[in-house]
Amino acid sequence: MVRTDENRQERLDSPKGMRTRVLPTRRRGRGDTFGRATEGIARAMGTPWFLVGLTLFCVVWMGYNTLAPKPWQFDSAAIGFTALTLVLSLQASYAAPLILLAQNRQDDRDRVQFEQDRQRAERNLADTEYLAREVVALRLAMRDMASKDFIRAELRSLLEELDRRDADDAGFADEPGTSARG
Repeated sequence: MVRTDENRQERLDSPKGMRTRVLPTRRRGRGDTFGRATEGIARAMGTPWFLVGLTLFCVVWMGYNTLAPKPWQFDSAAIGFTALTLVLSLQASYAAPLILLAQNRQDDRDRVQFEQDRQRAERNLADTEYLAREVVALRLAMRDMASKDFIRAELRSLLEELDRRDADDAGFADEPGTSARG
């Protein structure tokens, strides 16, 4: 059996490991790798460890370029650590868009979650209304049903009537020339 999609042909009559592919296929979930990576970077930039690491990087950079022999220095303190300023500016210029991308993805997730919550609330409301209607219908049906007291009263009246009949039949049977069952 062969299943054909737009971009691929998958053989279902051979084990998965033995299928040969001429062109690499795109796996599910890999299209979002960049977005997940930007969120990871943005999340890492918001930690105290990132600030500690960045501070240590700057201290080491400035210490090396201040205390190292002149031929080994690559960023002079005399001109205000220009290379360090450029590196930090580059880091900041990439950090802002990465943080915005991560926020946009979070907004999209929040929007989807909000929609799912709204749909769930609508279903819960519909279920609650249905159950309320069912309870009302049961209450109305219960009014038409006989209660224990009603059934007991009816049985008592039937027993009294049967006792009266038995008494009448017993009195009628005592008369000469008649039978108990008329």
